[in-house]
Amino acid sequence: MNYDLVIFDWDGTLMDSTRVIATSLQAACGDIGIAIPTERDARYVIGLGLIDSFNHIAPDLDHDGRRRLTERYRHHFLARENEAPLYSGVRDMLAELHGRGTRLAVATGKARRGLDRALDSTGLRPWFEATRCADEGFAKPHPDMLLMLMDMTGVPPRRALMVGDTTHDLELAANAGVDAVAVSYGAHDAELLDTRPAKARCASVAELHRWLTTHG
Repeated sequence: MNYDLVIFDWDGTLMDSTRVIATSLQAACGDIGIAIPTERDARYVIGLGLIDSFNHIAPDLDHDGRRRLTERYRHHFLARENEAPLYSGVRDMLAELHGRGTRLAVATGKARRGLDRALDSTGLRPWFEATRCADEGFAKPHPDMLLMLMDMTGVPPRRALMVGDTTHDLELAANAGVDAVAVSYGAHDAELLDTRPAKARCASVAELHRWLTTHG
């Protein structure tokens, strides 16, 4: 199967940002005096919208507590945002796919402002035909992101592919009727990813690149 549109998650799939996100969330919890999540729990919510993240990390927080947690998380993340590079090999992979005519898109749990900063700082914006963020509709794993991207590009579900590093990405793809590839070098480990269906499972960018060269 070859796909006309390859849709990538951002954090943990293209950008090596999972540790920065997880430690920023842990620091924010400490700042407002609530239980600090384990690294595994902090990494689990990467890609989810804020409400779902809070329900998992701090379900008993009231509205004011959630506001303060959001503010402190943003403070810590913005202070360290430039510490997160693209994974090695990502730029070459995207350049090859774009160069041979594969259409590329992004579906991310980031807010629009955050994705725009990342696209500009990495110089990758020209390669992506369409992007969709968590604050522009329903967050993962609701199918809205992929449905909107397919509507924007005119590509039907059977010709689209989702690439992501979390079970949220794999559930998003399944909910939208789209094939998925799981990468285990990001937020969720292989054991967790194996609980969800995927056309392929890649342990490195190099392995993903090879698979997409054949199937993308």
